[in-house]
Amino acid sequence: MRTGSLPTGLDEHRERNAGAAAVRTVQERIAESRVEYVYHQTVTLTGRVVGKVAPAAQLVRHIENGVQMHRAILTDARVDRSGTMLGAGVEGTECTAMPDLDSFGVLPWDTRTGFFFCDLYESAHMPEDVSGRPLAADARGNLKRVHAGFTERTGLELRSGCEPEMTWALPGAAAGRDPHAVSTIYHVDHMEQYRPVYQKVIEYGRALGIDMTEGNCEAPGQLELNWMFDRADRTADRLIVHRQICRQVARETGVPVSFLPKRAAAELGNGCHHNISLWRDGRNVFVDPGLSELHLTETARHALGGVLAHAVAATAVMGPTVNSYKRYADEGHLAPLRINWGMDNKTCAVRVPAVGRLEFKLPDAMVNPYLSHAVLIAAIEDGLVNRTDPGPPEGAVAGDGSDRFGTVPLTLGEALERYAADPVVTRALGPEISRLFMELKADEWGRFCSTVTDWEHAMYGEAGC
Repeated sequence: MRTGSLPTGLDEHRERNAGAAAVRTVQERIAESRVEYVYHQTVTLTGRVVGKVAPAAQLVRHIENGVQMHRAILTDARVDRSGTMLGAGVEGTECTAMPDLDSFGVLPWDTRTGFFFCDLYESAHMPEDVSGRPLAADARGNLKRVHAGFTERTGLELRSGCEPEMTWALPGAAAGRDPHAVSTIYHVDHMEQYRPVYQKVIEYGRALGIDMTEGNCEAPGQLELNWMFDRADRTADRLIVHRQICRQVARETGVPVSFLPKRAAAELGNGCHHNISLWRDGRNVFVDPGLSELHLTETARHALGGVLAHAVAATAVMGPTVNSYKRYADEGHLAPLRINWGMDNKTCAVRVPAVGRLEFKLPDAMVNPYLSHAVLIAAIEDGLVNRTDPGPPEGAVAGDGSDRFGTVPLTLGEALERYAADPVVTRALGPEISRLFMELKADEWGRFCSTVTDWEHAMYGEAGC
Protein backbone atom coordinates (compact mmCIF):
# COMPACT_ATOMS: atom_id res chain seq x y z
CA MET A 1 0.00 0.00 0.00
CA ARG A 2 1.31 3.44 -0.91
CA THR A 3 2.09 5.74 2.00
CA GLY A 4 -0.91 7.93 2.81
CA SER A 5 -3.31 6.16 0.45
CA LEU A 6 -6.40 4.13 1.35
CA PRO A 7 -6.05 0.35 1.37
CA THR A 8 -7.00 -1.29 -1.91
CA GLY A 9 -8.87 -4.54 -2.42
CA LEU A 10 -5.51 -6.23 -2.97
CA ASP A 11 -4.16 -4.76 0.28
CA GLU A 12 -7.19 -6.04 2.22
CA HIS A 13 -6.95 -9.52 0.70
CA ARG A 14 -3.26 -9.71 1.53
CA GLU A 15 -3.99 -8.68 5.10
CA ARG A 16 -6.71 -11.34 5.47
CA ASN A 17 -4.43 -14.04 4.09
CA ALA A 18 -1.54 -13.02 6.29
CA GLY A 19 -3.54 -13.51 9.49
CA ALA A 20 -1.82 -16.07 11.69
CA ALA A 21 -4.94 -18.24 12.11
CA ALA A 22 -5.66 -18.34 8.37
CA VAL A 23 -2.12 -19.34 7.45
CA ARG A 24 -1.92 -21.91 10.24
CA THR A 25 -5.17 -23.60 9.16
CA VAL A 26 -3.96 -24.10 5.59
CA GLN A 27 -0.49 -25.15 6.71
CA GLU A 28 -2.03 -27.81 8.96
CA ARG A 29 -4.13 -29.20 6.10
CA ILE A 30 -1.12 -29.26 3.82
CA ALA A 31 1.01 -31.02 6.43
CA GLU A 32 -1.76 -33.52 7.19
CA SER A 33 -2.23 -34.38 3.50
CA ARG A 34 1.49 -34.17 2.72
CA VAL A 35 0.82 -31.79 -0.14
CA GLU A 36 3.94 -30.90 -2.11
CA TYR A 37 2.47 -28.88 -4.99
CA VAL A 38 -0.31 -26.29 -5.16
CA TYR A 39 -2.34 -25.05 -8.12
CA HIS A 40 -3.29 -21.37 -8.00
CA GLN A 41 -6.22 -21.43 -10.40
CA THR A 42 -8.90 -19.24 -11.86
CA VAL A 43 -11.58 -19.62 -14.53
CA THR A 44 -11.70 -17.98 -17.94
CA LEU A 45 -14.76 -16.38 -19.52
CA THR A 46 -15.37 -19.61 -21.43
CA GLY A 47 -15.19 -21.71 -18.27
CA ARG A 48 -11.68 -23.18 -18.66
CA VAL A 49 -9.53 -23.63 -15.56
CA VAL A 50 -6.14 -21.92 -15.83
CA GLY A 51 -3.39 -20.99 -13.40
CA LYS A 52 0.05 -21.75 -12.05
CA VAL A 53 1.57 -24.56 -10.01
CA ALA A 54 4.01 -23.88 -7.18
CA PRO A 55 5.88 -25.96 -4.59
CA ALA A 56 4.06 -26.09 -1.27
CA ALA A 57 7.31 -24.89 0.32
CA GLN A 58 6.45 -21.45 -1.14
CA LEU A 59 2.99 -21.48 0.47
CA VAL A 60 3.33 -18.54 2.88
CA ARG A 61 4.94 -16.34 0.23
CA HIS A 62 2.13 -16.98 -2.25
CA ILE A 63 -0.65 -16.72 0.33
CA GLU A 64 0.59 -13.30 1.38
CA ASN A 65 1.68 -11.91 -1.98
CA GLY A 66 -0.23 -13.91 -4.60
CA VAL A 67 1.13 -14.94 -7.98
CA GLN A 68 1.28 -12.95 -11.19
CA MET A 69 -0.73 -14.01 -14.24
CA HIS A 70 -1.19 -12.51 -17.69
CA ARG A 71 -4.70 -11.12 -18.08
CA ALA A 72 -5.00 -12.64 -21.57
CA ILE A 73 -5.64 -15.99 -19.86
CA LEU A 74 -9.20 -14.83 -19.14
CA THR A 75 -9.95 -14.88 -22.86
CA ASP A 76 -8.01 -18.14 -23.33
CA ALA A 77 -5.21 -16.10 -24.96
CA ARG A 78 -7.26 -16.24 -28.16
CA VAL A 79 -6.34 -14.31 -31.26
CA ASP A 80 -9.12 -12.99 -33.47
CA ARG A 81 -9.22 -13.40 -37.24
CA SER A 82 -7.25 -10.22 -37.73
CA GLY A 83 -4.42 -11.51 -35.51
CA THR A 84 -5.19 -9.36 -32.45
CA MET A 85 -4.96 -10.99 -29.04
CA LEU A 86 -8.31 -10.60 -27.33
CA GLY A 87 -8.42 -9.06 -23.89
CA ALA A 88 -4.89 -7.77 -23.54
CA GLY A 89 -2.68 -7.31 -26.56
CA VAL A 90 1.08 -7.62 -26.59
CA GLU A 91 1.48 -4.86 -23.98
CA GLY A 92 -1.25 -6.12 -21.66
CA THR A 93 -0.25 -5.93 -18.01
CA GLU A 94 -0.23 -8.83 -15.60
CA CYS A 95 -2.67 -9.20 -12.74
CA THR A 96 -2.23 -10.54 -9.21
CA ALA A 97 -4.00 -13.78 -8.28
CA MET A 98 -4.65 -14.01 -4.53
CA PRO A 99 -5.58 -17.43 -3.11
CA ASP A 100 -9.07 -17.70 -1.63
CA LEU A 101 -8.11 -19.67 1.47
CA ASP A 102 -11.64 -21.02 1.99
CA SER A 103 -11.44 -22.74 -1.40
CA PHE A 104 -8.40 -24.90 -0.59
CA GLY A 105 -8.73 -28.53 -1.61
CA VAL A 106 -6.53 -31.61 -2.04
CA LEU A 107 -6.77 -33.67 -5.22
CA PRO A 108 -8.03 -37.11 -4.13
CA TRP A 109 -6.33 -38.79 -7.09
CA ASP A 110 -2.94 -37.38 -6.04
CA THR A 111 -2.88 -36.11 -2.48
CA ARG A 112 0.54 -34.56 -3.04
CA THR A 113 -1.29 -31.81 -4.97
CA GLY A 114 -3.63 -29.15 -3.61
CA PHE A 115 -5.37 -26.15 -5.14
CA PHE A 116 -6.88 -22.75 -4.45
CA PHE A 117 -9.31 -20.71 -6.47
CA CYS A 118 -7.92 -17.19 -6.72
CA ASP A 119 -9.38 -13.69 -6.74
CA LEU A 120 -7.77 -11.42 -9.32
CA TYR A 121 -6.58 -7.85 -8.81
CA GLU A 122 -4.81 -5.15 -10.78
CA SER A 123 -1.11 -5.27 -9.95
CA ALA A 124 0.25 -3.01 -7.24
CA HIS A 125 2.63 -1.30 -9.68
CA MET A 126 -0.25 0.12 -11.75
CA PRO A 127 -1.15 3.84 -11.49
CA GLU A 128 -2.68 4.74 -8.13
CA ASP A 129 -6.26 5.04 -9.44
CA VAL A 130 -6.03 1.47 -10.79
CA SER A 131 -3.53 -0.24 -8.47
CA GLY A 132 -4.96 -3.08 -6.40
CA ARG A 133 -8.53 -2.86 -7.68
CA PRO A 134 -10.47 -6.09 -8.28
CA LEU A 135 -9.87 -7.11 -11.89
CA ALA A 136 -13.03 -6.22 -13.78
CA ALA A 137 -12.65 -9.18 -16.18
CA ASP A 138 -12.56 -11.77 -13.37
CA ALA A 139 -15.86 -13.69 -13.73
CA ARG A 140 -15.57 -15.41 -10.35
CA GLY A 141 -14.83 -12.17 -8.54
CA ASN A 142 -17.65 -10.44 -10.41
CA LEU A 143 -20.20 -13.02 -9.21
CA LYS A 144 -19.11 -12.51 -5.59
CA ARG A 145 -19.48 -8.74 -5.96
CA VAL A 146 -22.86 -8.99 -7.73
CA HIS A 147 -24.19 -11.37 -5.09
CA ALA A 148 -22.91 -9.23 -2.20
CA GLY A 149 -24.54 -6.13 -3.70
CA PHE A 150 -27.83 -7.99 -4.20
CA THR A 151 -27.81 -9.16 -0.59
CA GLU A 152 -26.98 -5.68 0.68
CA ARG A 153 -29.91 -4.15 -1.22
CA THR A 154 -32.52 -6.86 -0.64
CA GLY A 155 -31.42 -8.92 2.36
CA LEU A 156 -31.73 -11.98 0.12
CA GLU A 157 -29.28 -14.73 -0.84
CA LEU A 158 -29.46 -16.76 -4.05
CA ARG A 159 -29.03 -20.47 -3.54
CA SER A 160 -28.75 -22.83 -6.45
CA GLY A 161 -28.13 -26.40 -7.47
CA CYS A 162 -26.99 -27.48 -10.93
CA GLU A 163 -27.85 -30.61 -12.90
CA PRO A 164 -24.68 -31.23 -14.92
CA GLU A 165 -25.02 -33.61 -17.86
CA MET A 166 -22.19 -34.97 -19.96
CA THR A 167 -21.72 -37.84 -22.39
CA TRP A 168 -19.23 -40.65 -21.83
CA ALA A 169 -18.07 -42.67 -24.86
CA LEU A 170 -17.52 -46.14 -23.40
CA PRO A 171 -15.98 -48.48 -26.03
CA GLY A 172 -18.49 -51.14 -26.98
CA ALA A 173 -21.44 -49.37 -25.34
CA ALA A 174 -24.29 -47.91 -27.35
CA ALA A 175 -23.17 -44.52 -28.68
CA GLY A 176 -26.51 -43.85 -30.33
CA ARG A 177 -29.79 -45.60 -30.79
CA ASP A 178 -32.68 -46.20 -33.13
CA PRO A 179 -35.39 -43.69 -32.15
CA HIS A 180 -37.86 -46.59 -32.04
CA ALA A 181 -35.73 -48.65 -29.64
CA VAL A 182 -36.36 -48.89 -25.91
CA SER A 183 -35.09 -45.78 -24.12
CA THR A 184 -31.99 -45.84 -21.93
CA ILE A 185 -33.45 -43.21 -19.58
CA TYR A 186 -33.04 -44.37 -15.95
CA HIS A 187 -32.09 -47.84 -17.21
CA VAL A 188 -30.00 -49.47 -14.48
CA ASP A 189 -28.37 -51.98 -16.82
CA HIS A 190 -27.16 -49.07 -18.95
CA MET A 191 -25.86 -47.38 -15.78
CA GLU A 192 -23.99 -50.60 -14.98
CA GLN A 193 -21.90 -50.15 -18.12
CA TYR A 194 -20.69 -46.87 -16.63
CA ARG A 195 -20.23 -48.10 -13.05
CA PRO A 196 -16.44 -47.46 -13.01
CA VAL A 197 -17.14 -43.90 -14.18
CA TYR A 198 -19.92 -42.86 -11.82
CA GLN A 199 -18.33 -44.50 -8.79
CA LYS A 200 -15.08 -42.60 -9.33
CA VAL A 201 -16.89 -39.29 -9.93
CA ILE A 202 -18.94 -39.68 -6.74
CA GLU A 203 -15.91 -40.84 -4.73
CA TYR A 204 -13.76 -37.90 -5.82
CA GLY A 205 -16.61 -35.42 -5.37
CA ARG A 206 -17.19 -36.51 -1.78
CA ALA A 207 -13.45 -36.37 -1.06
CA LEU A 208 -13.47 -32.73 -2.20
CA GLY A 209 -16.39 -31.81 0.05
CA ILE A 210 -19.11 -31.96 -2.62
CA ASP A 211 -22.23 -33.47 -1.03
CA MET A 212 -23.17 -35.88 -3.83
CA THR A 213 -26.84 -36.87 -3.77
CA GLU A 214 -28.15 -38.89 -6.74
CA GLY A 215 -27.68 -39.56 -10.43
CA ASN A 216 -29.08 -41.27 -13.48
CA CYS A 217 -28.55 -41.87 -17.18
CA GLU A 218 -30.74 -40.34 -19.87
CA ALA A 219 -29.45 -40.54 -23.44
CA PRO A 220 -26.95 -43.31 -24.30
CA GLY A 221 -23.75 -42.60 -22.38
CA GLN A 222 -25.22 -39.48 -20.78
CA LEU A 223 -24.81 -39.27 -17.00
CA GLU A 224 -26.19 -36.68 -14.61
CA LEU A 225 -24.64 -36.80 -11.12
CA ASN A 226 -26.01 -34.18 -8.73
CA TRP A 227 -25.07 -32.67 -5.39
CA MET A 228 -26.76 -30.54 -2.73
CA PHE A 229 -27.65 -26.93 -3.44
CA ASP A 230 -25.84 -24.08 -1.69
CA ARG A 231 -25.11 -20.38 -2.02
CA ALA A 232 -24.70 -19.49 -5.70
CA ASP A 233 -20.96 -18.74 -5.58
CA ARG A 234 -20.21 -22.05 -3.86
CA THR A 235 -22.32 -23.93 -6.39
CA ALA A 236 -20.39 -22.26 -9.22
CA ASP A 237 -17.06 -23.35 -7.71
CA ARG A 238 -18.34 -26.89 -7.26
CA LEU A 239 -19.52 -27.12 -10.86
CA ILE A 240 -16.03 -26.18 -12.04
CA VAL A 241 -14.46 -28.75 -9.69
CA HIS A 242 -17.00 -31.37 -10.85
CA ARG A 243 -15.88 -30.85 -14.44
CA GLN A 244 -12.25 -31.21 -13.38
CA ILE A 245 -13.16 -34.46 -11.63
CA CYS A 246 -14.90 -35.76 -14.76
CA ARG A 247 -11.88 -35.01 -16.92
CA GLN A 248 -9.62 -36.81 -14.45
CA VAL A 249 -11.94 -39.83 -14.37
CA ALA A 250 -11.88 -39.85 -18.18
CA ARG A 251 -8.07 -39.99 -18.07
CA GLU A 252 -8.06 -42.78 -15.49
CA THR A 253 -10.72 -44.98 -17.08
CA GLY A 254 -9.92 -44.31 -20.72
CA VAL A 255 -13.57 -43.37 -21.30
CA PRO A 256 -13.69 -40.00 -23.13
CA VAL A 257 -16.12 -37.42 -21.73
CA SER A 258 -17.82 -34.66 -23.70
CA PHE A 259 -19.64 -31.56 -22.49
CA LEU A 260 -20.86 -30.74 -26.02
CA PRO A 261 -24.43 -29.45 -25.64
CA LYS A 262 -25.70 -31.41 -28.67
CA ARG A 263 -23.69 -34.40 -29.84
CA ALA A 264 -26.20 -35.75 -32.37
CA ALA A 265 -29.60 -34.90 -33.83
CA ALA A 266 -32.58 -36.76 -32.36
CA GLU A 267 -30.72 -37.32 -29.06
CA LEU A 268 -31.13 -35.50 -25.77
CA GLY A 269 -28.65 -32.66 -25.39
CA ASN A 270 -26.31 -32.06 -22.46
CA GLY A 271 -27.93 -29.44 -20.26
CA CYS A 272 -27.01 -27.92 -16.91
CA HIS A 273 -30.33 -26.83 -15.45
CA HIS A 274 -30.04 -24.28 -12.63
CA ASN A 275 -32.43 -24.81 -9.69
CA ILE A 276 -32.76 -21.55 -7.80
CA SER A 277 -34.33 -20.20 -4.64
CA LEU A 278 -34.05 -17.05 -2.52
CA TRP A 279 -33.29 -17.14 1.20
CA ARG A 280 -33.53 -14.60 4.01
CA ASP A 281 -32.26 -15.33 7.53
CA GLY A 282 -32.08 -19.04 6.82
CA ARG A 283 -35.62 -19.27 5.41
CA ASN A 284 -36.60 -20.04 1.80
CA VAL A 285 -38.85 -17.13 0.77
CA PHE A 286 -40.18 -19.15 -2.18
CA VAL A 287 -42.06 -21.32 0.34
CA ASP A 288 -45.39 -20.45 1.92
CA PRO A 289 -45.40 -22.46 5.17
CA GLY A 290 -49.19 -22.77 5.01
CA LEU A 291 -49.21 -24.64 1.69
CA SER A 292 -47.94 -28.08 0.72
CA GLU A 293 -48.95 -28.28 -2.95
CA LEU A 294 -46.86 -26.76 -5.75
CA HIS A 295 -47.10 -23.00 -5.41
CA LEU A 296 -45.29 -19.69 -5.86
CA THR A 297 -45.08 -17.01 -3.19
CA GLU A 298 -45.36 -13.40 -4.31
CA THR A 299 -41.57 -13.07 -4.11
CA ALA A 300 -41.14 -16.21 -6.19
CA ARG A 301 -43.60 -14.96 -8.82
CA HIS A 302 -41.76 -11.67 -9.23
CA ALA A 303 -38.38 -13.41 -9.33
CA LEU A 304 -39.76 -15.76 -11.99
CA GLY A 305 -41.12 -12.77 -13.92
CA GLY A 306 -37.67 -11.20 -13.95
CA VAL A 307 -36.01 -14.41 -15.14
CA LEU A 308 -38.55 -14.75 -17.98
CA ALA A 309 -38.34 -11.08 -18.97
CA HIS A 310 -34.57 -11.32 -19.51
CA ALA A 311 -34.25 -14.95 -20.61
CA VAL A 312 -33.97 -14.20 -24.35
CA ALA A 313 -31.05 -11.81 -23.75
CA ALA A 314 -29.51 -14.21 -21.22
CA THR A 315 -29.46 -17.07 -23.73
CA ALA A 316 -26.03 -16.02 -25.06
CA VAL A 317 -24.61 -16.69 -21.59
CA MET A 318 -26.68 -19.81 -20.88
CA GLY A 319 -25.91 -21.34 -24.29
CA PRO A 320 -22.47 -19.86 -25.03
CA THR A 321 -21.37 -21.91 -28.06
CA VAL A 322 -22.37 -22.35 -31.69
CA ASN A 323 -23.36 -25.91 -30.86
CA SER A 324 -25.65 -24.79 -28.00
CA TYR A 325 -28.35 -23.74 -30.45
CA LYS A 326 -28.62 -27.24 -31.95
CA ARG A 327 -29.91 -28.32 -28.53
CA TYR A 328 -32.64 -25.69 -28.50
CA ALA A 329 -33.66 -26.16 -32.15
CA ASP A 330 -34.10 -29.95 -32.05
CA GLU A 331 -37.76 -30.07 -31.01
CA GLY A 332 -39.14 -32.94 -28.99
CA HIS A 333 -36.07 -33.46 -26.80
CA LEU A 334 -37.10 -31.43 -23.75
CA ALA A 335 -34.92 -28.37 -24.42
CA PRO A 336 -37.00 -25.18 -24.34
CA LEU A 337 -37.84 -23.20 -27.47
CA ARG A 338 -40.27 -20.71 -25.94
CA ILE A 339 -39.72 -18.50 -22.92
CA ASN A 340 -42.53 -19.79 -20.74
CA TRP A 341 -43.09 -21.50 -17.40
CA GLY A 342 -45.12 -24.37 -16.04
CA MET A 343 -45.97 -26.28 -12.92
CA ASP A 344 -43.64 -29.24 -13.52
CA ASN A 345 -44.11 -28.96 -17.30
CA LYS A 346 -40.85 -30.37 -18.70
CA THR A 347 -41.13 -28.53 -22.02
CA CYS A 348 -40.98 -25.07 -20.42
CA ALA A 349 -38.00 -22.76 -20.04
CA VAL A 350 -38.73 -22.59 -16.31
CA ARG A 351 -40.67 -25.14 -14.32
CA VAL A 352 -41.70 -25.59 -10.69
CA PRO A 353 -40.63 -29.18 -9.99
CA ALA A 354 -40.97 -28.97 -6.20
CA VAL A 355 -42.05 -26.59 -3.51
CA GLY A 356 -39.52 -23.82 -2.99
CA ARG A 357 -37.50 -23.74 -6.19
CA LEU A 358 -37.51 -22.81 -9.86
CA GLU A 359 -35.73 -24.94 -12.44
CA PHE A 360 -34.22 -22.80 -15.22
CA LYS A 361 -33.58 -25.03 -18.23
CA LEU A 362 -31.69 -22.78 -20.67
CA PRO A 363 -28.14 -23.37 -19.31
CA ASP A 364 -26.23 -26.12 -21.06
CA ALA A 365 -23.14 -28.19 -20.28
CA MET A 366 -20.73 -25.51 -21.55
CA VAL A 367 -22.13 -22.70 -19.39
CA ASN A 368 -19.78 -20.59 -17.29
CA PRO A 369 -21.55 -20.74 -13.89
CA TYR A 370 -20.05 -17.47 -12.67
CA LEU A 371 -21.60 -15.63 -15.61
CA SER A 372 -24.93 -17.49 -15.52
CA HIS A 373 -25.51 -16.88 -11.81
CA ALA A 374 -24.57 -13.20 -12.06
CA VAL A 375 -27.11 -12.77 -14.87
CA LEU A 376 -29.79 -14.65 -12.92
CA ILE A 377 -29.25 -12.42 -9.88
CA ALA A 378 -29.67 -9.29 -12.01
CA ALA A 379 -32.80 -10.63 -13.72
CA ILE A 380 -34.32 -11.68 -10.38
CA GLU A 381 -33.64 -8.31 -8.77
CA ASP A 382 -35.19 -6.53 -11.75
CA GLY A 383 -38.27 -8.72 -11.38
CA LEU A 384 -38.50 -7.96 -7.65
CA VAL A 385 -38.08 -4.22 -8.13
CA ASN A 386 -40.62 -4.00 -10.96
CA ARG A 387 -42.94 -6.66 -9.51
CA THR A 388 -42.90 -8.42 -12.88
CA ASP A 389 -45.89 -10.69 -13.42
CA PRO A 390 -44.92 -14.03 -15.03
CA GLY A 391 -48.51 -14.65 -16.12
CA PRO A 392 -50.26 -18.01 -15.81
CA PRO A 393 -48.38 -21.29 -16.19
CA GLU A 394 -48.27 -23.03 -19.55
CA GLY A 395 -51.60 -24.63 -20.44
CA ALA A 396 -53.48 -23.15 -17.49
CA VAL A 397 -55.66 -20.83 -19.58
CA ALA A 398 -56.60 -21.08 -23.24
CA GLY A 399 -54.91 -18.26 -25.14
CA ASP A 400 -52.96 -17.33 -22.02
CA GLY A 401 -50.42 -15.19 -23.90
CA SER A 402 -47.53 -17.39 -22.81
CA ASP A 403 -45.52 -16.24 -25.85
CA ARG A 404 -45.22 -12.72 -24.47
CA PHE A 405 -41.65 -13.29 -23.29
CA GLY A 406 -40.53 -14.44 -26.76
CA THR A 407 -38.71 -17.45 -28.12
CA VAL A 408 -35.20 -18.77 -27.67
CA PRO A 409 -32.69 -17.46 -30.27
CA LEU A 410 -31.73 -20.19 -32.72
CA THR A 411 -28.16 -19.08 -33.48
CA LEU A 412 -25.31 -17.70 -31.43
CA GLY A 413 -25.26 -14.64 -33.67
CA GLU A 414 -28.90 -13.82 -32.91
CA ALA A 415 -28.35 -14.47 -29.21
CA LEU A 416 -25.45 -12.01 -29.08
CA GLU A 417 -27.62 -9.30 -30.63
CA ARG A 418 -30.31 -9.86 -28.02
CA TYR A 419 -27.73 -9.94 -25.23
CA ALA A 420 -26.20 -6.61 -26.27
CA ALA A 421 -29.63 -4.94 -26.30
CA ASP A 422 -30.53 -5.75 -22.68
CA PRO A 423 -28.92 -3.38 -20.15
CA VAL A 424 -30.00 -5.47 -17.14
CA VAL A 425 -28.12 -8.51 -18.44
CA THR A 426 -25.03 -6.64 -19.61
CA ARG A 427 -24.78 -4.65 -16.36
CA ALA A 428 -24.71 -7.94 -14.43
CA LEU A 429 -21.36 -8.76 -16.03
CA GLY A 430 -20.03 -5.22 -16.09
CA PRO A 431 -18.68 -3.34 -19.11
CA GLU A 432 -15.31 -5.13 -19.24
CA ILE A 433 -16.65 -8.70 -19.10
CA SER A 434 -19.49 -7.79 -21.48
CA ARG A 435 -17.06 -6.32 -23.99
CA LEU A 436 -14.68 -9.28 -23.83
CA PHE A 437 -17.52 -11.80 -23.92
CA MET A 438 -18.95 -10.13 -27.03
CA GLU A 439 -15.53 -10.04 -28.70
CA LEU A 440 -14.87 -13.71 -27.94
CA LYS A 441 -18.26 -14.93 -29.05
CA ALA A 442 -18.60 -12.66 -32.10
CA ASP A 443 -15.24 -13.98 -33.31
CA GLU A 444 -16.39 -17.55 -32.62
CA TRP A 445 -19.60 -16.97 -34.57
CA GLY A 446 -17.72 -15.35 -37.44
CA ARG A 447 -15.30 -18.28 -37.66
CA PHE A 448 -18.18 -20.73 -37.78
CA CYS A 449 -20.01 -18.75 -40.46
CA SER A 450 -16.91 -18.87 -42.67
CA THR A 451 -16.36 -22.61 -42.16
CA VAL A 452 -17.54 -25.05 -44.83
CA THR A 453 -19.17 -28.06 -43.15
CA ASP A 454 -19.80 -31.68 -44.13
CA TRP A 455 -23.52 -30.89 -44.24
CA GLU A 456 -22.92 -28.31 -46.98
CA HIS A 457 -20.92 -30.78 -49.05
CA ALA A 458 -23.68 -33.36 -48.68
CA MET A 459 -26.45 -30.86 -49.45
CA TYR A 460 -24.89 -28.79 -52.22
CA GLY A 461 -21.97 -30.85 -53.53
CA GLU A 462 -21.96 -33.27 -56.41
CA ALA A 463 -24.83 -35.29 -54.97
CA GLY A 464 -26.95 -32.17 -54.71
CA CYS A 465 -26.41 -30.93 -58.27
